[in-house]
Amino acid sequence: MNVTAFKIAQRFVGLKEVAGAMSEPLILAMLRLDAKWVENDETAWCSAFANFICHLLELPRSRSLAARSWLTVGQSIPLSDARVGFDVVILQRGTGKQPGADVLSAPGHVGFYAGQNASNVMLLAGNQGDAVSIAAFPKSRILGIRRLLA
Repeated sequence: MNVTAFKIAQRFVGLKEVAGAMSEPLILAMLRLDAKWVENDETAWCSAFANFICHLLELPRSRSLAARSWLTVGQSIPLSDARVGFDVVILQRGTGKQPGADVLSAPGHVGFYAGQNASNVMLLAGNQGDAVSIAAFPKSRILGIRRLLA
């Protein structure tokens, strides 16, 4: 049996936030794994999703809701070596000029590597359109790629 973080994460595709005052209990549990203060699923949860998947598999994880915190987890690898399985991609988030990978406190996005084409990297991640999904992002937004080693 070949179990990877990506395969486990795929099982959650379609999980989404609940609109309004209610919260999706599983997303809330993911958020509260490392941030007991969270009150609802309106909190950015891409890092919480990655942390939850890694927690299930006893893999290294950031233990933070900050997406850029993943820049310190695992081993840095180039995009050319990225493989579907245990690799996470950390992206810049926001408009205008964004700080580089040396600024961990800036906005970001994190997800599991799901492939690439000439101009985009694909991520399987939480909080993409308020759901777990696979989405494409410009390669120019990549801050780092990390291989999670047990």
